[in-house]
Amino acid sequence: MNTVAIVKHIAVRNSNYDAAVDYLTMQHDEFTNKPILNEHGDRIPRDFYLLEGINCDPYSFHAECQAVNARFGKNQSRSEIKAHHYIISFDPRDRDENGLTPEKAQELGMAFARKNFPGHQLIVCTHRDGHNSAGNIHVHIVLNSVRKLDVSMQDFMERPGDARAGHKHHVTKAYLDYLKQQTMELSQKENFYQVDLLSPAKIRITEREYWAKRRGQAKLDAENAVQNKAGIPPEQTVYWTGKELLRSRINVVMKDSHSFDEFTNKLMEEYGIAVHESRGRLSYLPAYQTKPIRARMLGTDFEKEHLETFFRGNVVSVQQHFPADLSSFDSGRNSAEFHAKFQQEKFPSEHRRVVDVSANKKAQAREYYANAVKVSNLRQLSLTKLFLDENGITTADEMNRLVAATKSDLDEKLAALKATEAELRKTNLLIRSTGQYLANKAVYREYLEAPDKKQFRQAHESSILLYEAARKELRELSGGRKIPLLKQLKKDKQDLISRKNAQYDSYSFSRARYRELLAIQANREVLLEDEKKQELAQARDRES
Repeated sequence: MNTVAIVKHIAVRNSNYDAAVDYLTMQHDEFTNKPILNEHGDRIPRDFYLLEGINCDPYSFHAECQAVNARFGKNQSRSEIKAHHYIISFDPRDRDENGLTPEKAQELGMAFARKNFPGHQLIVCTHRDGHNSAGNIHVHIVLNSVRKLDVSMQDFMERPGDARAGHKHHVTKAYLDYLKQQTMELSQKENFYQVDLLSPAKIRITEREYWAKRRGQAKLDAENAVQNKAGIPPEQTVYWTGKELLRSRINVVMKDSHSFDEFTNKLMEEYGIAVHESRGRLSYLPAYQTKPIRARMLGTDFEKEHLETFFRGNVVSVQQHFPADLSSFDSGRNSAEFHAKFQQEKFPSEHRRVVDVSANKKAQAREYYANAVKVSNLRQLSLTKLFLDENGITTADEMNRLVAATKSDLDEKLAALKATEAELRKTNLLIRSTGQYLANKAVYREYLEAPDKKQFRQAHESSILLYEAARKELRELSGGRKIPLLKQLKKDKQDLISRKNAQYDSYSFSRARYRELLAIQANREVLLEDEKKQELAQARDRES
């Protein structure tokens, strides 16, 4: 995703700290983050990793973190952030040209962790296999959100609690900027490749867009492989995200414009993309979307300040940021075939409510936008009439019954989904508590038989606290009934996950169908109103 040293932060609400260790030491599917299993159903260790702990043993990370949480009464609710996951990724060129090895990266990561997360229990793990075959070395730092030890106050700490045991890790924009500065200084000191991480990106690729691109490309490659076997040449070999295509179109029109007004007009006329400005900030609304995309989500090259500078002839085109084949894809403007294909792939529902042009401020202010809305409205009314005719709907009662039946079906599917999710949450709690109960049962039995219980408890406080907390939770969850075996609970969990996924797919389809019917119902009223106006006009013509 990036080619220079960066630092990324992820907040973790999963109370199972072992999941972090499993992810770092076992092979996982990079798209789903699910573990990869061998033919026997066992997890497969990663080919290479370096793992160390600070203020904890990495292989008892879960138990030690839970003990600290229990001692301070923190991280007891599902909504709390249990851990923080930071990733420092290095440029592949640092490996090839600057002598960076995994061992060196691990050493740098340990020093970075000790300096910037003092007093926390944390694990540091280095991998050498970056995403998408990049081969970039990267370091994972995972820390318990509750500080274990008191430390001296540091310059980067913003409040007294940031140095005290029992207080939670405090993440703010200022702190993240500080970590970016530390990463830049680390790279500068080691003569690694680096850019200014504190300046906004010219082309901003979010984590979500990055993975949408990766998943889309993988799906396209699989489809093309099937076509190639059948002797059919693929129509498209590179997958583009919606934002990627939007950036390309903006770039094409920008190169062909000499002022901001000309740019906005051409963008609407040639691609149906409306530009909205509010307090000096731009947003773009493609014809196939209902929600505008803010320019800052695309990058600074798409903000008004940069555009106006470009129109004055003071900067070069942003074309350099796009691969050549992306721009050539957009060379045929007004491509009806492309728009139809893109809408079909991303937006299977064609029915949307018509827009009241008289009440739309943008349409009132810009004639070309009003014309585009009117054309869209005519298409929607045509689709509505076609739907009514094909389904034999002639009265309001028939339409209302169809909407009500769909809503009832939607409510039933949502209720079933919620019930499965609740059952899955309970099963996860049972698995976690059962594992914790069994892991510390032997120690607790020794405690009960110890001649000096006070001394024994002090020596084994964390294990005893974890056992007692697990026992209490199991009693509450079981309601007095016998707890199933851990093996059966894990099987139940997989069954519930499969059921939940199937129910969510069914619910999503019903929800889309219901929203579509609401749009058709509203558009039908507009059609009836138009018909009444036409009848009145014809009556007046006959009278005259």
